[in-house]
Parts: sequence; C-alpha cells; structure tokens
Amino acid sequence: MHLSRSLRAALAVAIAAGLPLAAAVHADAASQGATAQTAAATKRPKSLVIGIDGATFAKFSKARMPNVKSLMTGGMTATSNLYASPMAPTYSGPGWSSIATGTWPDKHKVVDNSFNGARFDLYPDYFTRMETANSSLNTLVVGTWPAIPTTVFGSATDLRLGGVSDTDTTTTAVAKLANTDADATFVHLDNVDEAGHSHGTESTDYLNALKAADARVGQIVQAVKSRTSYANEDWQIIITADHGHTPSGGHGGNTPAERQTFVIAKGTGFTPGSVRYDVKITDIAPTVLSHFGIAGNPTWQLDGKPIKTLTPDAFDALRPSLKTAIDETGLQSTLKGWTTTTPAGWSIDNSAMPSGGVTEWRGWSFATDEFWTSTELGQGRESNVRARNVFAVADSDEWDDKTHSDGQFDSTLVSPAFPVTGGAQATVSYATNYKVDGPQTGDVYISFDDGTPQLLASYREDINTVEGLTIDVPAGATSARLRFHYTGTNSAFWTVDQVAVTP
Repeated sequence: MHLSRSLRAALAVAIAAGLPLAAAVHADAASQGATAQTAAATKRPKSLVIGIDGATFAKFSKARMPNVKSLMTGGMTATSNLYASPMAPTYSGPGWSSIATGTWPDKHKVVDNSFNGARFDLYPDYFTRMETANSSLNTLVVGTWPAIPTTVFGSATDLRLGGVSDTDTTTTAVAKLANTDADATFVHLDNVDEAGHSHGTESTDYLNALKAADARVGQIVQAVKSRTSYANEDWQIIITADHGHTPSGGHGGNTPAERQTFVIAKGTGFTPGSVRYDVKITDIAPTVLSHFGIAGNPTWQLDGKPIKTLTPDAFDALRPSLKTAIDETGLQSTLKGWTTTTPAGWSIDNSAMPSGGVTEWRGWSFATDEFWTSTELGQGRESNVRARNVFAVADSDEWDDKTHSDGQFDSTLVSPAFPVTGGAQATVSYATNYKVDGPQTGDVYISFDDGTPQLLASYREDINTVEGLTIDVPAGATSARLRFHYTGTNSAFWTVDQVAVTP
C-alpha cells in the first residue's frame, strides 16, 4: 500500500507520541482536505447545475446511471421532500422556481405552470442576483422546457437558450461549456418527465429515460473536463430534480413518490460518498452564489442556505434511534421515523397530558418528514418544508385518533440552558410551522438562569416561517431556557426545528 508523504509523517508523530494511529489518519485526511480547499481558492470558480425534470431518485438504483452515480461517489447526496397543496402542487413551475430562487412557493408565489402571480421581482433567480453582484460573470441557461430560459431565469442572464429536444439541449450545452467562458450554467433536461407521464416509474421506458439522461449528464460533464482552462478552474457540479412521479405516471399530488427530490453535489468542500438529510432544493441557489463569493443578504429572505454552512442540530442526532410505528397504521413496517426520547439537555413535560391516545404523538415527539406526513396525507403536514432532517412536532389531531382519558393535548418541550450575556441582547431563532384546525394554543416562554418564565411569542393563527426574536437579557444573567407549550383539542399541529439562542 502506498502512503502519502504527509500520512507517513503523521504516523511517525503518532507513534512517537503514543497516540492511536486512527487519529493520525483522520488528521492527515483533514489536512489534505484543507490543502485542497486552499488550492481551489486560487482557481476561478465555475458552476454547473443540471436539472433532470421528473427524475425519481428512488429509481436510480434500478437504472443504469454510471455518470450520476460517479458524481454521487465523488460528492454529496441528499434526498428531501417537497411541499404539496395547499402550498403548491408538485408541478414543474413551483419546483424549478424554488430551485432557481432559493425560496418556497409561499414566497415566490409560483403555484402552477402558468406562472401567474409569480413574484420574481421580490425573489429573482440566482443568475439575476449574480449579475447584480458582479456583471462581469458570464451566465448561461439551456433548457428543453421553454419556461426555464424564458421565465424561471430572468433577462439579466447573459444567454438564455431553448432546446427543441434533450438531444438538442445537450449538444448546445456541450458546445457552450467546452468552447466559451461561461462561469455559471444551468441545463434542463425534460425527457424523463415525459416518460413518467406516459409510462410511470415502474416501466422499462422510465428506466430507459433515466439511462438516457445519465448519458447526457456524462456528455455535459465531459465537456467541462475537456476545457483547456479546466486545470485552473474550481468546478461545482450539482444535479437535481423538480419533483418525482407516481408508479402509474403523473405528478402534482402529495404522495412520497411525487414529493421526493434530491441534490447531488460534487466539488470543493463536498465529502466524497457523503449522505445528508438536511439539504433542500432551496439550498442550491445560495450554494452557487456562495461559490462565487456572493454572500446572502438578509433582506433577500431566502429559505435556502449555502450547503457548507449547514450544521446538524440536536434533534438530528436522534436519527439513528428513530423507531417504527406502534399505533399508526398504513405505514411501511420498516419505516423508522419517530421517537419521544429527547436529545441531551432537552426534556418533555407531559404532566398535563391525558393517558392514552396514539403512542407516537402523546406529547411532543421527534420525527422525520417521511414518517410524519405519511400518517395522514392532505392535512397540511407537507408544508413543513422549513424543517430539516429530524424536527420536534406536537400533533393533537393524530394523537386524538385513539381513545384517551378526558382532557386535551397539553405538552411542553423544554430546551437546554443556552449561554447568554447579561445586559446585552440575544436572538432566539427557530423554524416553525403552526397550523390551526380547531381549539389550540402555542406559546413560547423564556427564562433566564431558570427564573420565572416570561412569554416570548404566542401563536393562534397559521404561520410557517423561521423566527428571529430579539430579547433583552437581564443584567448578570448567564443562561436562557426556552419552553414550547402546546395545547389542542383534535386540532392540527406545531413543528419546531433548528432552535438556537445567539448571545
């Protein structure tokens, strides 16, 4: 086995110091990663995003897709789920608009393929933001679906081209990538979606369409690698889709097959072969912008974040311990996605909860989107798109589906003590989706140094946002603890995620 010079040196140091050899290997890998990022920083950033319309990630394992799978092996793979009605149907217009703008449909207002009511003036595509920040950047869009170059990406883009077919689109993209100085390129392929509509995901035709799309991805990526300047460029390559398809064909509904999408990303900072659960399609736009050194402005109100800035929260650590259903029916018997075991430092106060009810939702629980939304489709749970990975949920509607003793749902989620600075201000932030369908309350309390809790926020109407609440910290206080108190009588739900107190 050949050992790198840096690894040989690290092993020698570890042996001399009596340290575990594994630590030396890990340290060497980290060192090489840092070296790679330093080298990339001296190269010119380049971006390629390829969108495969209607590509159902769950079918990738059955299709011959060596080029896409090579990108997965060399980079990061993340699956996530879209919204559904009433936020927006799982159509192409809302999907591609979410990818291009970095916001969800309740902001960009694209809810179908007509684009009527779109607010691209408030939430423009990321090429428009790039050109505004640095007009010298060369931006290129090539899309088979005409709406991609004509509507989703605006006129600020340097060159917007439509292809009459995926073959034409690929030929054009290959020529432009190989022979021009495009800095950032978006390519849209449409044939997989056509196969999904005509034949469904269980068909040979659909698998063949995925295979053909993979071949086109290979041609496009090879055009990048053939560039005479490639050695001096830092390429970030991303593959994604706007929605999935049903087994029988079609999309627009709220089934898992239609809602699942993915982000595959290769380039500096993406660990080869890594798998993540906290990345959303709205993260693509800010990730590309960040690659070019364009920092997001809070006034943009993006829902996405640069992928490299995402960090797991305490709830995400629960994923390995999630359980299969106990009382819930209609779920896959092997699907793991809930627990009432709290992360370190967190607790749940169920002293006011009646006994009985659906076990999974007796008091605050922690769940994944795949598990929770599948308990009952079409009741608004699919709108919980601002939560990432594992989140906290209080669901009085589902809990009430099984007999319980008298009383309403009444549970409090209690945070650990966050450090704060006395006499200064602190910001309390969390993603929240609060939906009302009957008698319920949602209140957030904060206490300093475990003193008397004071009301911080109160919810009585539907809200789906990321809160950023500023509060004055009393002089001398060193810690702050949050309490999320939810009551409901066969009403709807409240989700909370990414809870933080920033001193």
